[in-house]
This record gives sequence, C-alpha cells and structure tokens, in this order.
Amino acid sequence: MLGVASLALGLIVIVVFGSWLLKRFRGGSRSSAQRESYDRHNDAQEREPPVDLGDVREVAVQEFTEHHSGERQAVCKIEGFVVFVEDVPDGLEVGDVIETKILSFNRGHTSATATFLGRA
Repeated sequence: MLGVASLALGLIVIVVFGSWLLKRFRGGSRSSAQRESYDRHNDAQEREPPVDLGDVREVAVQEFTEHHSGERQAVCKIEGFVVFVEDVPDGLEVGDVIETKILSFNRGHTSATATFLGRA
C-alpha cells in the first residue's frame, strides 16, 4: 500500500514539474503584452536606429515618464524607435509636437535620449 502511494505521489510531482518546465521554456508564463514587448525589444536590437547623433527632429509626445533622477521626460517615437526627451517644460502635453536633438543612444541602441529644443 505504501509503495502505491509513493508511486502516485512521485508521478504527481513529475507531472507538476514537467508542466512548469514546459511553460517556462515555451513562454507560457508571460502575458501576451510581455511577449510582444520582448519581441519588439529583440527586433529593435537587430535594426539600425532611424536617427543619428545630432539629428534635429520634430516628434509628437506619446506619453511622459519619470527618469530615475526624478526628472520628467517626454516619450516620443521615430519610426517606432523610442526617444526619451529631457528638459521638457511643464506645460507640455501628450500629442504636442516638439523639436528635439538626439544626444545619445542606450547601450543596445534600442532607444535614444534627446533634448527639448522647442515647440514645433
């Protein structure tokens, strides 16, 4: 009797562990939004940025975020490429079109930092 119970418990552990492994390696534990974000990040790493250092561009503000320094930044996109704009004025709103200058890229060149030059 004890041998059957031990065998059943062992099988349950194997099934649970196997299910966990399957989800882990097939990405089953990620939401579709997380998978999409991960896929976009990988795509961005494989392509050249659509901007160069020093470029001056007009962009629309998509949203705002807070830099780790506490500074408010505008989040803009150029051909899907994310640009974080520093030194934005307080009156700026989502949808406003601004002029920016590209200052730097992040380590993987998947986003850039720009400075605010003015309203377009």
